[in-house]
Amino acid sequence: MNLPDPVHLPLLDVTALERALEASQANPISAYKAASAEIQQRLRTQFEAGRDIEELVHARADAVDALLCLAWRHFGLHSMPGAALVAVGGYGRGELHPHSDVDLLILIAEPPKGALANALELCVTALWDMGLDIGHSVRTVEDCVEEARKDITVMTNLVEARILTGDQSVFAQMRSATSSDRIWPAREFFTAKVTEQSDRHRRNGGTAYNLEPNVKEGIGGLRDVHTIAWIAKRHYDAQSLRDIVAHGLLTDGEFETLTESQNYLWRVRAALHLVAGKHEDRLLFDHQREVAKLLGFEDAEHNLGVELFMKEYYRSIMELARLNEMLLGLFREMFWEDSESPEIVQINRRFQTRNGYLEVTNDNVFVRYPFALLELFLVLQQHADIKGVRPSTVRLVRDHRYLIDNSFRNDIGCRSLFLEIIRQPRGQTHEFRRMHTYGILAAYLPVFEKIVGVMQFDLFHAYTVDEHTLFVVRNLRKFMVPEHYHELPHCSDIVARLPKPELLYLAGFFHDIAKGRGGDHSSLGAEEAIAFCRHHGISQYDAHLVAWLVTNHLVMSTTAQRQDISDPEVVRRFAALVGDQSRLDYLYLLTVADIRATNPDLWNGWKDSLLQDLYNSTRRALRHGLEAPVVISELAEECKTEAKARLIEAGVSATDISDLWETLGTDYFVRTNPDQVVWHAREIIERTSTDTPLVSVRRWRANTEVFIYGRDQEYLFAATTTILERLGLNILDARIFTAEDGNTFDSYVVLEASGETIENGHREAEIVQAVQSGLQEPEQSIYTPGRVPRRQLRSFPIPTRVGFEQDKPRNCTIIEVVCSDRPGLLSRVGWALAACNGSLQNAKIATFGERVEDIFYVRDRGGGALNASQCEHFKTTLLSALESGSDPTTSKTVTIS
Repeated sequence: MNLPDPVHLPLLDVTALERALEASQANPISAYKAASAEIQQRLRTQFEAGRDIEELVHARADAVDALLCLAWRHFGLHSMPGAALVAVGGYGRGELHPHSDVDLLILIAEPPKGALANALELCVTALWDMGLDIGHSVRTVEDCVEEARKDITVMTNLVEARILTGDQSVFAQMRSATSSDRIWPAREFFTAKVTEQSDRHRRNGGTAYNLEPNVKEGIGGLRDVHTIAWIAKRHYDAQSLRDIVAHGLLTDGEFETLTESQNYLWRVRAALHLVAGKHEDRLLFDHQREVAKLLGFEDAEHNLGVELFMKEYYRSIMELARLNEMLLGLFREMFWEDSESPEIVQINRRFQTRNGYLEVTNDNVFVRYPFALLELFLVLQQHADIKGVRPSTVRLVRDHRYLIDNSFRNDIGCRSLFLEIIRQPRGQTHEFRRMHTYGILAAYLPVFEKIVGVMQFDLFHAYTVDEHTLFVVRNLRKFMVPEHYHELPHCSDIVARLPKPELLYLAGFFHDIAKGRGGDHSSLGAEEAIAFCRHHGISQYDAHLVAWLVTNHLVMSTTAQRQDISDPEVVRRFAALVGDQSRLDYLYLLTVADIRATNPDLWNGWKDSLLQDLYNSTRRALRHGLEAPVVISELAEECKTEAKARLIEAGVSATDISDLWETLGTDYFVRTNPDQVVWHAREIIERTSTDTPLVSVRRWRANTEVFIYGRDQEYLFAATTTILERLGLNILDARIFTAEDGNTFDSYVVLEASGETIENGHREAEIVQAVQSGLQEPEQSIYTPGRVPRRQLRSFPIPTRVGFEQDKPRNCTIIEVVCSDRPGLLSRVGWALAACNGSLQNAKIATFGERVEDIFYVRDRGGGALNASQCEHFKTTLLSALESGSDPTTSKTVTIS
């Protein structure tokens, strides 16, 4: 039998293998295993040397071909008629990556028995033993037809089938029996593959910008290339992508793009296999740094090597996704369009609709009228009945992007069109995204082109900067759409009174435009915003408003999440920065839209309530005047007055209210809103038992709050956080008040670990029971490690930093802890505080992806700030607990001097 001649780089010395097999006839598997290992080693060596990936992928297939054919002959199958060894799937295309499965079809004329059955069993077992990851099936021609009819995946594998060795006639029978004139004709095959692709994209996150993309299955991945090839093979009986060019569906330039994209993804996938040491198609955080390094990326001044690699990756898959969408559209038109009686509606000299889809009136429109490259999107906004853009016109848009040069950008007509798109009453979200997909947005605004595909290697930013930017614009637009009013009615009410909503869109568009350059992206982005506004004739006042929003787009978020916004001085400083109600409105809306577009898991009811509280407090400060001094006692009296009226209306005795409140200081009523004061008072006054701590759970403003009232104890905060974290809860906020009679008013805002609000009565009862039971003897609630940390956190180690600042006006110590997120963090902080005799007064819990930036307001047991010795002991204890996993409760406490 003649073995297949390798046409690519030989990774296997077949002659040497044959000699080794002859020398070890009693145990040939060892020779096969050595040969398989040799293939892998040579493949890695050649890859690291920079050998062409297309050559390597086919070379491994060649080498495996030789191994399989030798094994087929070794077990005597070459002399048995009616059986053929067939490569299917990617292997059928002659493509094998370092750890790809070897997919085989053993095709037989009739069910195997006797010698054939025994030989096949021995052969397949040997293939596994030699170290190949085999995926195989044994089928007759009739089996193939039956399975292919039922399953499009089986049919697809057969489309790519390639005989390796064996009976050629049975292979020819299978080919004939599964041809498109018998089963799965091209039109039905197309429909099934498009549906399959949509399902696959949805399973992989529905976006090309997954933080951990699937190189093979994700949007713009290798499967998108395969889908085009499969459909073409079925329709044209094409053998390669090059054959599609001859049929006119694919231009030479598009063929080149497809080939380059495929080869790029092949190189990434091969590197991923080599780094992972196994078949792995998910570009996990665990592997991204090493893959980038293997592909030659190094850290630069302003970007990590892994960020530069991922930027290139995202750009490549986005271009491939665009091409895939356009080509599938052309196939769809070819299969379904009725060219004999189309319904054509003229829109203007440049555009018309054909069967509801927008197209140019002739192929030279963009050459004659370059501004039509922008006008197309305005037409779509102004004609809501248009279903989309015809693929042939999309191709023309892509082919004429070169017309967008400085002359185009400086043309007053083009500038006016772009502003008109922004100012339209509908369609901004769809058309900005379409402009991005077609490459027009990056062409018209080179500053936007710089952020395309830019990612930040962390868990906080879930999208590339360009994708995040478009999500921000989408979120801003949703505030203005009545159908979305129920989502954030407060934002929708505010946006209705904005004088110029388009300025909000521009601020959203430019807020992160300078990411990835180094320096302060907010100030650099403001410069870009000013330049754009001036270039487009926007008034100086409006331009400065947009620039101010870009400069300060993070301020409201950081103030709400990292500062005590119940402190009137914090609110006054923020109000002074904002200056007036109009700026506050714009900034609030931009902040909400930005947070919601950063990470789908980031927004929750707690952040919503924080921002609303800051907005309302700032609005009140602006209304009263910034020059008016803040009188703390007046704020406390306002809270008391409102709360008392509501309590008396509910039937609570005025005497009981006074008795309870006389033990509470002003600070409680300043930092607690009237609704919470009413809740606390009713729970305490109406309780029937004082034998156990009072624990109450309620849902409030889309948050779940746990209130604990009882005698202050040394380990109270530590024990409470331990219990809550053992219950699988995330603690978002903690407020601790100690009354003059020694009772504590402690409140915790919590969510389930999944980020969901607790709405189940049984779950609330579980929390109450667990906390009441655990606080009977809080010192016994010794810290134990909580939930297993998320896998991704291992890829983002952050050195732990503990800082101290003395707050003289409040007579307390502010402790800042910055470290990697991990389950049980607050418990460890609590036990470390107990170890140094610290008493928590307030906490600001802020988690940004993998990074924790928590702030704790602490006094010692005597009611004063921590001394230097206590601070040092807290730091040592906490660092030891966090870095080594030791139990903070074993540390000795420091005696208060």
